[in-house]
Amino acid sequence: MSKLVAFAAIQGGYKVVSTTEGAYTRALETFDAASKIEFPNTGYYLPVIYSLTGIKVETLEDIKEPLEFARDLLPKHIKGKNHLPYLGPLLDAGMASIFCYEILEALRILREPDFYFSQEDPDIEAGKIWVGPADDIILRKRGVEFVDGSAPGFAAIVGACPTPEIAKAIVEDYQKKNLYIFCAAHHNGTSVVEQLIEAGVQIGWGTRIVPFGPDISSAVFALGFANRAAMAFGGVQPGDYKTILHYNKDRIFAFVNAFGDIGTEWGVAAAGCVNWGFPTLADTDIPEILPTGICTYEHVVANVPHDEINQRSVEVRGLKVHVSSIEIPCAFGPAYEGERVRGKDLYCQMGGGKSQCTELVKGAEMNEIEDGKVNLIGPDITDMQKGEVLPLGIYVQVASREFQEDFEPILERQIHHLINYIQGIMHIGQRDIAWIRLGEAGKDKGFTLKDIGVVLHAKFHQDFTKIVDKVQVTLYTNKEDVDKLTARARAEYKKRDERVDKMTDEDVETYYSCTLCQSFAPTHVCSVSPERTGLCGAYNWMDCKASFEINPTGPNQPIEKGECVDPKLGQWKGVNDFIYKASRGAITHYNFYSMVQDPMTTCGCCEAIAAMLPSCNGVMTVGRDYTGETPCGMKFTTLAGVMGGGQSSPGFVGHSKFNITQGKFLLGDGGLLRMVWMPKALKEEIKERIMKRGEIMGVPDLYDKIADETVGITEEEILPFLEKVGHPALNMDPLIG
Repeated sequence: MSKLVAFAAIQGGYKVVSTTEGAYTRALETFDAASKIEFPNTGYYLPVIYSLTGIKVETLEDIKEPLEFARDLLPKHIKGKNHLPYLGPLLDAGMASIFCYEILEALRILREPDFYFSQEDPDIEAGKIWVGPADDIILRKRGVEFVDGSAPGFAAIVGACPTPEIAKAIVEDYQKKNLYIFCAAHHNGTSVVEQLIEAGVQIGWGTRIVPFGPDISSAVFALGFANRAAMAFGGVQPGDYKTILHYNKDRIFAFVNAFGDIGTEWGVAAAGCVNWGFPTLADTDIPEILPTGICTYEHVVANVPHDEINQRSVEVRGLKVHVSSIEIPCAFGPAYEGERVRGKDLYCQMGGGKSQCTELVKGAEMNEIEDGKVNLIGPDITDMQKGEVLPLGIYVQVASREFQEDFEPILERQIHHLINYIQGIMHIGQRDIAWIRLGEAGKDKGFTLKDIGVVLHAKFHQDFTKIVDKVQVTLYTNKEDVDKLTARARAEYKKRDERVDKMTDEDVETYYSCTLCQSFAPTHVCSVSPERTGLCGAYNWMDCKASFEINPTGPNQPIEKGECVDPKLGQWKGVNDFIYKASRGAITHYNFYSMVQDPMTTCGCCEAIAAMLPSCNGVMTVGRDYTGETPCGMKFTTLAGVMGGGQSSPGFVGHSKFNITQGKFLLGDGGLLRMVWMPKALKEEIKERIMKRGEIMGVPDLYDKIADETVGITEEEILPFLEKVGHPALNMDPLIG
């Protein structure tokens, strides 16, 4: 490592710290020292500072402590002829600059609270292209993708490419590798984000291209996101800096691409990222740091050609990426799942209330179908005019010696995201209420309906190797054929629903584990039964059964229930034995049907959290998409922070939305009749199921008796309402006693 590298990085650190000290002094002259400092709708204060030092910055005055900490980190200036080529001083200077960049961004938000457009997608037409720090809703929604492997890492891009075309090619290749692209900083009056917009590329969290901010300081939001993931999903405690940094190096596979002339501010930021194990690759001639040490391989690599930087980046980071090769004219991958086809870009559509669009997957005998055959019966995209509507029936037949009827709805549900993985195509809904919109860009590239069949054939083979030997797809676009398929499909749906809805925990002797999140929450073991779906909402009992069939050594293992210890609370000896081993002795037992007594463990991926409301003798639940206050005194983000490390916390429990209306939901505590409050949006989302369940439990008007935020957000506010409507919880035995 050269003396020049150390000199530039350390000089950059002094410059950034001094700049931040000046900005802080000016802020104190303008604002009261008690002014609130925060990144909006997050529970992690200034997350890099909080996660690494444990310092909670809540007011302007609180900034003084981490700023002094950053000043103390600065090493001595490089002097004389005898330079010791150690990384330590660079790492300290880099960390000091990262702390200061986070402080600068917090001061910006204080001065200009509307500078960032804090949504998943920017408002480009209004000129609001920078989204700033991700709020906790986005963190929990997107962070789980780093758990299940659908997002193996992220590319942090700073600066601008020579042309928009080069920027588009680089970013789209990263999308194909399923990476997120976190963007910040200008170069020569533009940025990669602005170049992508010019090239017609959709940006935002939905397409995994995240425009954090216009300055190099905005890149700190990427590091904050990574550190918050460690705390939210891994249960790493604030201030445990060694675990945080090791966690990121080992689990969050990220790297930096620096496009353009790198000054001292960029250089010291690159040195800061090395602390996380994130290397930097540049397209310019900068001093390199090639020896291994902190990063998996090289730390800083220079002069990387634009047509090689993607592959070189993943090699230097040590990232293993699986890229599906599917022969269709459009790009394909999870990065396109959030893409929208808006009215001005629409070429044609199927379903969505404008025509019928139905999807059905059925098993077949091996000799009945031809693998890879895709039939289109009726007109295709090439026969349509702009703005036209077409009916569509998607009929997929699957055959193998291992295939079972129970697998049909599991594969059928894959159609939704697999079609969404096609660039320029939007898919909404499922079953007989699907809606597909094709953009003009997709049509211009030569997309046809047969390409849907090509995708489903390839991905069913790739993702379900154990249970799939043959896949044949037939697409219908004549109304009479679609109507015929729809009638058949609805009969199949009804039969499936009756089979699943009628299943009880007593019907089976085997439950299934899900340890998918255990890499982030080591003591969490989710047990899935017919009446206790996975708390993330993504897995039910049949899904886990299918997953085990597909991958016998995977995260969904069978659990023999064994002797029933407590039928009311839902506890079995076989389950206890399993979770004791799976949690490595941390958890000895838990109850499926209670939140009061030894509830199931919870990880940060939970879809909703229930909590006791003692004054109301009931419980409330809140989903992660609700950002307001709740009667238990904590927002969802706070609850998840308390619950998310794989703990069993009496009085609280994580669960799925669907679980709320399952027969065994909190049965040991009185069941659904204990529910006294939930957010209005969630209540309306499951309205029919609440009404049906209430009728079964003898309270047909239960839906109307449950309060929401329009009634109140404290126990004192909702209690009069509950008394007025005669909520059944008020007459039940005490919840605690």
